[in-house]
Amino acid sequence: MAKKNVDKLQVFALGGVGEIGKNMYCIQYGNDIVVVDSGLKFPEEDMLGVDIVIPDISYLIENRDKVRAILLTHGHEDHIGGLPYVLRQLNVPVYGTKLTLGLVEGKLKEAGLLGETKRILIDANSELSLGSIKATFFRTNHSIPDSVGIVLETPEGVVVHTGDFKFDQTPVNGQYADLHQMAEIGKKGVLLLLSDSTNAERPGYTGSEKSVGAELVDVFRRAKQRVVVATFASNVHRIQQVIDAAEANHRKVTVVGRSMVNVVSIASELGYLRIPEGMLIEPEEINKMAADRVVILSTGSQGEPMSALTRMARNTHRKVEILPGDTVVISATPIPGNEKYVGRTVDELFRLGAHVIYGPGSVSGVHVSGHGSQEELKLMLNLMRPRYFMPIHGEYRMLRQHGKLAESVGIEPEDIFLTDNGDILEVQNGVARKSGKVQAGNILIDGLGIGDVGNIVLRDRKLLSQDGILVVVVTLSKQEKTILSGPDIISRGFVYVRESEGLLDESSRIVTSTLTKLMSENVNEWASLKTHVKEALGRFLYEQTRRRPMILPIIMEV
Repeated sequence: MAKKNVDKLQVFALGGVGEIGKNMYCIQYGNDIVVVDSGLKFPEEDMLGVDIVIPDISYLIENRDKVRAILLTHGHEDHIGGLPYVLRQLNVPVYGTKLTLGLVEGKLKEAGLLGETKRILIDANSELSLGSIKATFFRTNHSIPDSVGIVLETPEGVVVHTGDFKFDQTPVNGQYADLHQMAEIGKKGVLLLLSDSTNAERPGYTGSEKSVGAELVDVFRRAKQRVVVATFASNVHRIQQVIDAAEANHRKVTVVGRSMVNVVSIASELGYLRIPEGMLIEPEEINKMAADRVVILSTGSQGEPMSALTRMARNTHRKVEILPGDTVVISATPIPGNEKYVGRTVDELFRLGAHVIYGPGSVSGVHVSGHGSQEELKLMLNLMRPRYFMPIHGEYRMLRQHGKLAESVGIEPEDIFLTDNGDILEVQNGVARKSGKVQAGNILIDGLGIGDVGNIVLRDRKLLSQDGILVVVVTLSKQEKTILSGPDIISRGFVYVRESEGLLDESSRIVTSTLTKLMSENVNEWASLKTHVKEALGRFLYEQTRRRPMILPIIMEV
């Protein structure tokens, strides 16, 4: 009779389900926790002033002595971008493939963490022993080289995490997805599959990256002047195709945008980019060359305000300006939520007289996704044949759709688990169920501050951005119970002072009478005085303007 397991297998996401980005998944058995990926995501519109968002790792910090490793599937920001912040609080070994670690090292160097972080190189043949969990890997295919899926063998059974994948039959770098190995893993038996849901709503197959290469050669050939190509800095295959298309059309390439420059130098140093001798030129040199001999490779495919392409579109880039007749290729689809920024950049480029290739009409040509569509997701399910299935990496509707695909290939609906960040999927003696939650959420990063901007600060920023602020400065003598100076009223973002003298004079009178009344009644705690001033002034201003500015009373005592 099989021995019963006393410990449970627990699997949960700290980021990456119900959202795109900040991927972080935890597999825990007994006293061993293995973390897969540590990503970031970009802030939503209501996160005013926030730079990036990372997962809340309180649970891992509380259980730091159980965390054996962070395993990385590939080098995209939404999988490695959180590492510099996470490793400050949780110094555990990081395992990744050659290019992934190369990109991570660049980040850790900037953060001053390179020396104290243990980095271990793995490939598709590596085997790791992490406490009671054994990890092996399999080659997948994605829009960045060196991507892998992860197999975690636990006493309860095998958990497979696909990482981001597609099945490209003609990959640019010859890194084919290892179908044989996937089938082998499936044959041995998979208890639980965690699989990428990004394109679960998209029917059919995702096109091959090679098709983009042919289209780029064509675009470069037809262009009469300079060509600007904007794409994700981490899409190394796309960068290679831009270089190949430039070579085929006897053009030179210049690289602009900090992240693009970083990735090109790391990837070429490690041998993942083949750049012909003399192909790269400095941005300063492009004006000395014939316009039909130049390609500018740039960041900014998402219309990010500070990116190279956006600055070119606004004519504020120090080294490159867009000239009438230039061709601009936006070789990416907008991440949900960025459509407005991309649209604005495209508009500005058209105003400058550029010919812009972008968006739905041309997507089939100059961009293909790095994620598998429905038929590929079904293929992965059929290769792995898992007992239980947990779709990951996608917004809720994508997870839902992926669940439906799993049903269509024969997985029972009750064996499919749609989770939110923090939901624990527990398996004990072969039986899976949802059981409880761990703390999960967003940690907001603004400048150097990690997590010091929370809901209260965001609420204040929202108020300030909507109705402005009114500062009331008063000096009191508590002995005499009189106002010695003030009230002085300073308005920012509320009303234009010169045109609202009457309103501010009346506000001043209300503050004076409120304070005088309170002092005559012997009320003299600061908190009480401030609250009464805020309430009286707030009421008056709302009646007069229908606005609610933030009111900040500053009361000094002599």
